[in-house]
Amino acid sequence: MNVTLKKVSLAVVVLAVAVAAVLPLALDTERQEIDEVVRSRAPGSFVGLAHGKVFYELAGPEDGRLVVLVHGFSVPSFVWDPTFEELLAQGFRVLRYDLYGRGYSVRPDVAYNRTLYVEQLRELLASLGIDHGVDLVGLSMGGGIIASFTESYPEKVARLVFVDPFVGPVDAGVLTVPWLGEYLAVFFSRTLPKRLSDDFYRPEKVPAWEGRFREQMRYRGFRRALLRSLRQFMAEDFSDVYAAVGRLGKPALLVWGREDKTIPFSESERIAGPLGAELFVVEESGHTPHLERPKVFEPKLIEFLRGEGPR
Repeated sequence: MNVTLKKVSLAVVVLAVAVAAVLPLALDTERQEIDEVVRSRAPGSFVGLAHGKVFYELAGPEDGRLVVLVHGFSVPSFVWDPTFEELLAQGFRVLRYDLYGRGYSVRPDVAYNRTLYVEQLRELLASLGIDHGVDLVGLSMGGGIIASFTESYPEKVARLVFVDPFVGPVDAGVLTVPWLGEYLAVFFSRTLPKRLSDDFYRPEKVPAWEGRFREQMRYRGFRRALLRSLRQFMAEDFSDVYAAVGRLGKPALLVWGREDKTIPFSESERIAGPLGAELFVVEESGHTPHLERPKVFEPKLIEFLRGEGPR
């Protein structure tokens, strides 16, 4: 009886291990490469940079004031849809792009740290022949990117807008453990489309984006990019970077949703002063005030970019 019980127990253990090993493969959504066929269906343009082809959209009058929109951790450049369209309607020239590892941009097997994102933006501007001061608008992780870019290349930047910016550091917990993190990331990434509502104060305001978000999950390297961003870029404390930017004396606007649960409003206290920025609080809004309260956000953004109102 004991021998039989031991055999059954061993069989259960072996089966459990086999299931645990196979399950990530069965759940893996990344089964395609971003090839020329995929790029031909994309709604914008591509440019070859140091690590591969990057997706971007550039529109508006050539003599318009240039505004660059930088998205956050997981939702690619379409997160800026309403802002992009409104800025165009107001006569601005607008550039938005997908960060490495997101959307239709290439997913290089490299470190996803601040250097990668800063140099991506520098190379993108250079490749498009943009060498004069631009206005940068960064959402969430994009806030850390534009702050780092400005610290490195201050002569290229005119005005700055930070929308619920990442300050850090983030404790990614077990996702930082080699191998285990890669294993768990399969399950973590699958929850992301359903968690878009976490960024909103009113869930009914969430755009119908789940299908568009899942599109980028089909291409190999998306999960690796997010995991490495957590381990590398978001493991840093950017307080000193914001302070360094503040010492440059550039006009800066800090926008924050009062009800932000992703990056709490209390974080604004850490950087508003050192950044030397005007703090604009959007009531009844979560992490994406430009989506949840566009009629409040857009007039303030345009006023600031045109140099109107208090600094």
